[in-house]
Amino acid sequence: MRRRTGSVLTSAAAAALLLMSAATAQAAVPADKPQVLSRWTQSDSASYQAWAEARGNREAWSAYGFDWSTDYCTASPDEPLGFPFRTACARHDFGYRNYQAAGQFPAAKARLDDAFHADMRRVCAQYAGARRGTCESTAWTYYQAVRIFGVPGHATAAPEPAPESVPESVPAPAARP
Repeated sequence: MRRRTGSVLTSAAAAALLLMSAATAQAAVPADKPQVLSRWTQSDSASYQAWAEARGNREAWSAYGFDWSTDYCTASPDEPLGFPFRTACARHDFGYRNYQAAGQFPAAKARLDDAFHADMRRVCAQYAGARRGTCESTAWTYYQAVRIFGVPGHATAAPEPAPESVPESVPAPAARP
């Protein structure tokens, strides 16, 4: 009987310790995580720069538990027609994955897609003339794709079926020479 009581007490103590450590881990996430996430996922260049600096120094932000994983532009080219959209795609993935984890993805999706478009347009601003126009058209196409079809965890999620007809707001792809 004494041995059984000791074993039950040991199990109870282990369970209590496990629960306390789980509660401590949850409490360890800084309270300003939603504000930091929001600050890093806005459309302006300051937001982009803050995110890029944090991405380069992820260890300093490890307590926040952010998901930094990315598949960049998923099945689309990371550098379509030579335009470097890879980092814009990485920040877009960051927003999608972290807002999904926070249970706030539906409310944030349009803003995340708009920030993605703004990031690509900043890339396009480096070009002039027809090259810039081509870049902006490509950015618009990528933006429309995520706006219409973008889902969090897109690397593992089943894609939504394609619409039967292309909505009028989506421009036809430019003819290639």
